[in-house]
Amino acid sequence: MRSGHSNSVADIGLRLDELIAKPPAAADAAELLTLGEEILEHWVVAKGNEPTQEQREGFRLLALHRQGADKDPSFNACRETCRELAYHYNLLTQQADHPDTEQRARMMGWVARHLHLFISGKMEVQQLGDFCCASRPLREKVDEEMTAQ
Repeated sequence: MRSGHSNSVADIGLRLDELIAKPPAAADAAELLTLGEEILEHWVVAKGNEPTQEQREGFRLLALHRQGADKDPSFNACRETCRELAYHYNLLTQQADHPDTEQRARMMGWVARHLHLFISGKMEVQQLGDFCCASRPLREKVDEEMTAQ
């Protein structure tokens, strides 16, 4: 990837788990946003494209989402997740001393994790997201594998 990120999809998930477990703080906002960008980069690359360096509404995350949604309407299911990640980034960077900072940082971690789960799941099951971010295709796959054993 041109951005220089070398984290695998699994590594991104592990780092998000670490941040959520500690719990995240306002100082983690930039890293959480970057991890969101990285998972979107993986999606864009998986579709055979070069990740954009452009921004939409001041965020590369939103430009990457737009690029990833091109010709894939089901990918729009995570648009609001991307916007919420950007929203929490703004809250944490513009109001770092707010009384709700700890809860906001925790929420940003959960939102970043949700984005990771959606995209990593969608990379496994293309139809994931046809109905919101339902994981039914993934659950059915696991159920079928368990039944076969």
